[in-house]
Amino acid sequence: MKENAAAPNFKLVPVVAKGMLNKIDEAKEDIQYWLTRPAQERLAAVTFLVLQSLADGECIDKTMVSKKRLKHI
Repeated sequence: MKENAAAPNFKLVPVVAKGMLNKIDEAKEDIQYWLTRPAQERLAAVTFLVLQSLADGECIDKTMVSKKRLKHI
């Protein structure tokens, strides 16, 4: 795993789900979880994952990104 000063500090928490293997829909559960998280946290997680896939010295290609200001409530 690469060290990156911009990466957020994530804490790994073990998750246990009991059920029949053919009835557990992890993708649906993952989507439901991330939809409960604030937009800033989702964006930080996506950025963290993208940074993990970049080679040393490579930067995120932001040519297709449109920036929007998040409203703080």
